[in-house]
Amino acid sequence: MPDDALALSLFDVAGAGALVLIAGLVSLGLKLKLEGSLALGVLRATVQLLAVGYALTWIFDHPALWLTALAMVVMILAATRAALARAGWSLEGGFIGAFGTLVLTAGLTALVGSAVFVGADPWYHPRYALPLLGMLLGNGLTGLSLCLDSLLGALAEDAELIEVELALGASRGEAAREPIQRAVRRGIIPIVNAMMVAGIVSLPGMMTGQILAGAEPIEAVKYQLLILFLIAASTSLACLGVASFAVGRAIDADACVRPNRLRRRGS
Repeated sequence: MPDDALALSLFDVAGAGALVLIAGLVSLGLKLKLEGSLALGVLRATVQLLAVGYALTWIFDHPALWLTALAMVVMILAATRAALARAGWSLEGGFIGAFGTLVLTAGLTALVGSAVFVGADPWYHPRYALPLLGMLLGNGLTGLSLCLDSLLGALAEDAELIEVELALGASRGEAAREPIQRAVRRGIIPIVNAMMVAGIVSLPGMMTGQILAGAEPIEAVKYQLLILFLIAASTSLACLGVASFAVGRAIDADACVRPNRLRRRGS
C-alpha cells in the first residue's frame, strides 16, 4: 500500500455498515418490507468478501497456473449461474453454452489484458488476471442476461414467423437475424452508456479505488480506460456468442423451431 494511502480499521468498516440502518428505517417507514433483505445483504456481502479476501491473499502468495485457472473456472461458473438466473427465459442446455461463451470471451480477454496490456510476470499471475476477470464478469453478466432474455423471448413468441422464413429457404441465422440484432444491441447498451458518462457523471469503481489507495489520478484513469475497453470487447463477443448458441439450440438442423427447449421462468 502506498505511503499516502489511508488504511481502514474494522471499526471504520463497521461504522459505515451501521449507516445501512438508514435504509432500513426508510423501508420500515414506507412499509417496503426490505429490511430483512437489507440485513441479509449486509451479512452475505461481509462474509463473502472476507472469504474472498483471505482466499485471494493466499492465492496471490502462491502464484501457479493451475490455481489461477481453477479460480477463474469457479468465478465463471458463478457468473454463468447469475446471468441465467436474471433472464426471464431459460434454454435447454443454456448453462453449457453460456459457460463456454464466458470462458472464451471474458476468460481469454482477462488473460490477454493481464499478459499483454498490464505486462504481468508471469502472464497468468492471479494478482492481475483474477481482478480483471472479476470486473469483466461483474459488468458482462448484465449484458449477457439482457441479451438472452430478449432473444429467447423473441424465439418463443415469434416462432411461427421464424418458421415461415425457414420454409422460404432462409438459414437459421437469417431467419432469426432481427431478434439477434435486438438482443445483442440490448446486451451492449449498458457498457455503452457507462462509457458515455464515465468521468462526467460518475467516477468508475476501479478508478475510485485506486485513487483512494494512493495512486496518481492519471494512472488510475489509464487503468479505468483499460477496463472499460476490455469490458466493451468482452461483452460484445459474449452477447454474440451466446446468441449464436441460443439460435442453434432453439432452431434444429431440420429448420424447425423447438419451443419445448424454451421456458419462461416462473411458469
